[in-house]
Amino acid sequence: IGAFLGALCVWLQFRDHFDETEDPATKLGVFSTAPAIPNTPINLFCETIATFVLVLGVLYIAAPDVGLGALDALPVGLLVFGIGMGMGGTTGYAINPARDLGPRLAHAVVPIKGKGSNDWGYAWIPVAGPILGSIIAALVYRILPF
Repeated sequence: IGAFLGALCVWLQFRDHFDETEDPATKLGVFSTAPAIPNTPINLFCETIATFVLVLGVLYIAAPDVGLGALDALPVGLLVFGIGMGMGGTTGYAINPARDLGPRLAHAVVPIKGKGSNDWGYAWIPVAGPILGSIIAALVYRILPF
């Protein structure tokens, strides 16, 4: 719900800009992720691996014996930055189903002039990839001895 409402706020703030922009893909890109090169297996793999790295990293950063306290957020932010720079180019790195699905739903319902497709054929990848990557990361975290 938060990502949907946030996307509505962005649309309200930049409504005039959406009216002036003619490219439907650019308008959709404000709301959701899209692959640089559409390739379903590779795009799904990228989202899965990027989320795996994020979740496994967060599990170790937030482990009770690490005890960084208020600084816990800094390594997580740097981790997200690194994932974006290293793995984000292929899909835009949703790494969270809510990051893509909520805003994509907002794009579907708001009356944007010249709006194109919501690309529902791709929409499952930034949902399924992060879910799969999270599950694998949690299993690996439980198996690894450190």
